Parts: sequence; structure tokens; C-alpha cells
Amino acid sequence: MSYFADNWSFDPFLIVVLVLVAWHEIGLARLARRSRPGRTRQRRLRSLFFYAGLAVLLIAVVSPIDYWADEYFFVHMLQHLLLMFAAPTLVVAGAPWQPLLDGLPGRTGRAATAAVLRDSWSRPFRAIAGFLLRPWVSVTLFSVVMLVWHVPLLFDLAQQNQAVHIWLVHGSFFLAGVLFWLQFIPSPPFQRRMPLVSQAVALIGTNLVMWMLAMALSIFSQKSWYSGYSHVPGVTLPPYADQEIGAAILWVCGDFWAIPALIYVVRRLVNEDGSVSAAIDQILHRGASGSGWASSSRRVPPGSTAPTVRPPAGPPS
Repeated sequence: MSYFADNWSFDPFLIVVLVLVAWHEIGLARLARRSRPGRTRQRRLRSLFFYAGLAVLLIAVVSPIDYWADEYFFVHMLQHLLLMFAAPTLVVAGAPWQPLLDGLPGRTGRAATAAVLRDSWSRPFRAIAGFLLRPWVSVTLFSVVMLVWHVPLLFDLAQQNQAVHIWLVHGSFFLAGVLFWLQFIPSPPFQRRMPLVSQAVALIGTNLVMWMLAMALSIFSQKSWYSGYSHVPGVTLPPYADQEIGAAILWVCGDFWAIPALIYVVRRLVNEDGSVSAAIDQILHRGASGSGWASSSRRVPPGSTAPTVRPPAGPPS
């Protein structure tokens, strides 16, 4: 039990989480004053997902997971999965964006939203955000971030430099996770525009990348990749065995999110096309054609390829 009870730490992120929760609650209260009861209940339900995502982030950085991640590679892989899969899916499902804007003082939230969406000074910001939210960009970025930070040179650099580890590695994992899951999970006011077939191909492709990384770390390797785990005092697990366990965690635990999401997408395709075989044919055709993530489908007009944000059109009902 000491592995779970000891080595909890205080991290300033705890204060950030408390501020975000209070800020979000203020926004929810303001939205509730001008919304229907049904919309208010819906936002409250979503808020539980958002708070659960913040809790997962806290667990990743203040619990013994963070402490033992410096000692064991497989614990480090668990931390990466929390930061890239678990926390982002919950935050995206929580859709905290509008409540946080409405939680700003006075009319600042509406004014800021309108300025960002319409003013000329924000064009570079809109261009960068629009680029990152393109389906093929967010899907590719997700896999690239995962692969790049497991390159031994960069991984060891992050182990030796806490600023790189916390701000660059953890930050890029969480941001890439949010951008990726925005393509699959409803998160108002963002609108999903990725066709169902492309969603299925993206999930399969991303999972294959995870499998290849896991195999490279275990099946196709005969020694530990990372010097930081080769000379840890007091650790009895051999570095290569530690790496193999971490690879298994990447292989199996990544499926906990990818496979349910893929099943959901395929079920929607079956409902749309009328049969499993038709849905599978579409997925295989898209995967073979290489026509990109953003091709049109029956329900998506051509050219609509990324989640978009509706500009404010007055107070919600």
C-alpha cells in the first residue's frame, strides 16, 4: 500500500485546477440565468466530465504515478496515457469552452469571443487554430507527438530537464490529445466535420502507430533504449523488462480508448449504410485510396473538413 499512499506531492497545478473549477462554475451560473432548464442540465452533466478530466490531470502530476515514473519506464507510460488519452477525452466531452468564456468578468467573454472570431488582429490566431483543427493535421500531430517524445535522445533530455518534461512533453501530449479527440467527441461550440469513414481510418491508423511503437520497444529490441532507467538506485526490475512492460501497456491500454471509439463510429456507419459489409468496404476503400482525412460523405458537404466554432449569435435560449 505504501506505493499508493506515499510520495504524493504538491504541484502548483492544483491551484490552477481550483481556479478553473470556480471559473467554470461562475460561467455555468451565468449561462443558467438565460437558458432553458434542459440546456442547463445538459451543461451540468458535461461539467462532470470536465472536472473528471481535471482530476485525471492532477492524478498524473501529483500522485505517486509522477514519482514512480522517474524510477520505472512502465509507470511513465501509464502517465503518458493519462495525459494523452484519459484526460483529453474527458475534457473534450466536458465542453468547458463556453462556460469559461461566460465566466470572465462582465461582458468580457462575449466581447473576447466576437473579437477573436471577427477582428483583423486575430487572423493569425484563427489561421493557426484552423490549421491545427484540420482532421489530417490533428490526427497526424497526435501520432507524431507520441513518436517524437519516445526517441531516446529526446526522452532522455526530458528526463534530465524538468522544464522540458513538464511544459513541452506533458503540454504537447495534452494539447495533441485535445485536438485529436475534438474530431470524434461532440464538444460545443465545436462542430465535428470529419466524415465517419475518415474517423474510422484515423482511429485504425493511430492505433497501428501505437502498436508499431510498442513492438519496436519490445519485440524488435534486445535492450533498454533509455539511459535514464539503466542506473536508477534501488530499482530491482531490469531496464529491458521494465521497457517490455511499458510497451505492453502502450499496446493494450491504448486500445481501451481506440477500440470503443472505433466500434461507435462503425455502428454509425452501419446505421447509415444498412450493413456491416458496406461499412467495412467504405473503410477499406478509404484506407487504400489515400484520399485524405477530409473527403466528403453523405452527411458532410464538400470542403467542410474541420471542427468549427459557431460565432455568437445572441444569448442562448
